[in-house]
Amino acid sequence: MSPKIRKALSFLAVIAISVHAASVSAESKADAGTPEPWRIDSALPDWLSITAKHRTRYEFLDNEFRAGTQGDREILVLRTLLNTRLKLHEGLWLGAEVQDSRAEINGDTPLTTGSVNAVELLRAYIEFKHDNVLGGEIAAQAGRLTIDIGSRRFMNRNRYRNTINSFTGIDIDWKSKSGTELRVFWTLPVRRQPTSLGQLRDNKIQDDEEDFDLQFWGVYAATNLTKVDRGELFLFGLHEKDEPSRVTRKRDLFTPGFRVFRKPASDSLDYTIETAFQVGRSRTTKGGPRLDHLAHFHHLEVGYTFDAPWSPRLVAEYDFASGDSDPTDGDNNQFGTLFGARRFDFGPAGIYGPFARNNLNTPGVRLQLKPTRSISTLLGFRAFWLADRSDTWAASSGVRDITGKSGSYLGSQFEIRVRWDVLPGNLRLESGYAHLLTGEFIENAPNSNRPGELNYFYLQAAISL
Repeated sequence: MSPKIRKALSFLAVIAISVHAASVSAESKADAGTPEPWRIDSALPDWLSITAKHRTRYEFLDNEFRAGTQGDREILVLRTLLNTRLKLHEGLWLGAEVQDSRAEINGDTPLTTGSVNAVELLRAYIEFKHDNVLGGEIAAQAGRLTIDIGSRRFMNRNRYRNTINSFTGIDIDWKSKSGTELRVFWTLPVRRQPTSLGQLRDNKIQDDEEDFDLQFWGVYAATNLTKVDRGELFLFGLHEKDEPSRVTRKRDLFTPGFRVFRKPASDSLDYTIETAFQVGRSRTTKGGPRLDHLAHFHHLEVGYTFDAPWSPRLVAEYDFASGDSDPTDGDNNQFGTLFGARRFDFGPAGIYGPFARNNLNTPGVRLQLKPTRSISTLLGFRAFWLADRSDTWAASSGVRDITGKSGSYLGSQFEIRVRWDVLPGNLRLESGYAHLLTGEFIENAPNSNRPGELNYFYLQAAISL
C-alpha cells in the first residue's frame, strides 16, 4: 500500500471516530427532530447560491479479471464539486459547476477517464424557469449540462463513478400540476481528457472536448396511470462519426422504450417493468465493418416493504440485455446502455464493475434494511449468464470465446453495503463489499485470466456543504 493511500485511509478512520459521539448524541435526541443540514447558501443572499461536495474513496480488488492484466488492484479516488448559481432575473439563472476528480494508485492499477478528470468545467449554463406555461411548470437549460432521465439506465448524472457524464446542448422539461411530464433534449456528449495512461497517472489538467461528430438526443414523456402507478415512454438517438484522429464504432442508433412502475411504500407491493429496443447501424469494434443493429433490453423487479422494525424491503429482480448471436452474420445484436448507470443494478463499478447492460442474463434478489434513521444497509445476490455465449463478456473485460464452447455461466455475486449518515445532509460514511465466485465461462474462455474468486472492498466519506 502506497504512503498516500495509507494516509487517506487514516484520514477516513479519523473522520469516523471523531464524529461518532456527535452521531450518538443526535440519535438520543430523536424526539427533538432531525436538525437541518448546514449549507453555504444559508449565509448568502437569495440571488446567489454556492454548494460544495467532496468525496474520498478507497477501493481494493484482489484479482484482476480483465483480459491481458493480472494481480491485485488498489486505488484512492477523490472528487470535489463546486457549484455556483447566480440569479439574473426572476426565473432566470446563470450556473457553473467545477469538477475535480483525481486518483492515486498502487502498482500497475489501470486508470481511465472514469476515475480521473482534474479541474474541469462540468456545467456552465443558463436556466429559465416559469411556473405557468401551458398550465404547468417549465425548466429549460442551455450550455454544458448534466442530466438524469427516468430510471437513469440510459442517461444519468453519475453517483458512484468518480467522474460525471457531461453534455453540451439544450434540455427542456415541462411538468403539469397533475404529474404529466414532457422532456426533450439535444446534446453533444463531452469526451473527457486526457486519455493517455501517463497523463491520467499525473492527474494532468486538460480541457474536455465535444463536437458535432457525436450527438445524443432524446424525447421523454411520463404520466400517472393510477394514484400509485406511473408510466414512461422514451426515445433516444445516438449518432457518431469517425474523425481523422479518432476511430469510433460509428453508431447511428435509435433506442425506444417504456417503463411502468410503482414506488416502494410501507406495507405495500412495488414493481418496475422496463423494456427498450435498439435499431440502426453500428460497428462491433472500432474501425470494423458497419452492421445492421438490432438489440433489446428488459428489466423486471417486484418488491415488498414490510411494516416492521428496520423497514425491510425484499426485492426479486431480473435483467436481460441481448448479445451478438453470430459474429459473421452481418448483424450486431449487442445492446448498448448509452450513458446509463449500472451500480444500482449490478453492484459497484470503479475498479470492479465486471457487469454492464450488454450480453447479460441475470436474476437476483436483494434485501434493504434501515436499522436506524441514519443507517441503511443492502444485501444482494445475483447469478450471471451471458445472453449469448459467443459474444464478449462486458465490453470492459475483453474476454470472449467466438466458438461458444466455454459455456455461458459467468458466476454468482454477493454484495453488502452499509451507509451511515453521521451528520444527515452533511457527512455520510459508506462501505461495501462484493464477492464474485466465477463460473465456467470465465474459467474456460481462451483469453481469460481465470481469476477464480474475486473480492472487492471500498470505504468512502462524503461531505456536503
